[in-house]
Amino acid sequence: MDDATPDLSRYYEVAKSATRCAVFTGAGVSAESGMPTFRGEDGLWKEYRAEELATPEAFARNPGLVYEWYDYRRGIVAGVEPNAGHEALARAEDLFEEFTLITQNVDGLHQQAGSSNVIELHGNIRRDRCNVCGHHREEGEARECACGGPYRPDVVWFGEALPVGAMEEAFRAVATADLVFTAGTSTQVYPAAQIPYSAKEYGAWVVEVNPEPTPFTPLADLSVRGPSGEWLPLLLDPAVIRPDRDTR
Repeated sequence: MDDATPDLSRYYEVAKSATRCAVFTGAGVSAESGMPTFRGEDGLWKEYRAEELATPEAFARNPGLVYEWYDYRRGIVAGVEPNAGHEALARAEDLFEEFTLITQNVDGLHQQAGSSNVIELHGNIRRDRCNVCGHHREEGEARECACGGPYRPDVVWFGEALPVGAMEEAFRAVATADLVFTAGTSTQVYPAAQIPYSAKEYGAWVVEVNPEPTPFTPLADLSVRGPSGEWLPLLLDPAVIRPDRDTR
């Protein structure tokens, strides 16, 4: 922290009285753990770009190649650990009567850190599902479902719609929340980027945590510049938000 640290007194007043909290996280939260984005110049793999492989068309054309890329990515995910931001969010579940974590990330690091009520808007790279019936593949099952359909990574590919149920759950969570956080996301990829705007429309107090300003910054009740791994433990410190509880 430095001289630019904002006055958090009003935030703490809100947080102490809040009973329903929702958090919306993006790639920046995982990037702090060393998770690559697999996009842009750094996303090249065997001369392929993510945009060329993460599509239904690529899977239909060459499922083996797509699976090889995802196996490579899963190997990277397996070596990455949750950071202090993930851990602060996991602890925060005990600070509010209702707590919902909405994420655009597919790495499962929130669950690994201990979060239980997680809405995954883009799926989870650690799972497979049948491309025909949607059955999730159990460990040890063949790569062809009992229905005859092929298994694919359980993630949302370019050109695919986000799961309707997940989006509905996310909007319900922010519609009833007193306090909403948006962390590590540019709020530019729609329809997910609409979530913090909807939170404001429904009257929630919204906190933005991001290293750089975003299109949502002017609307945030509190906007802090910096990594979520630094700010979330401070903003969600049980000793400050719930000083009446034994937080040992």
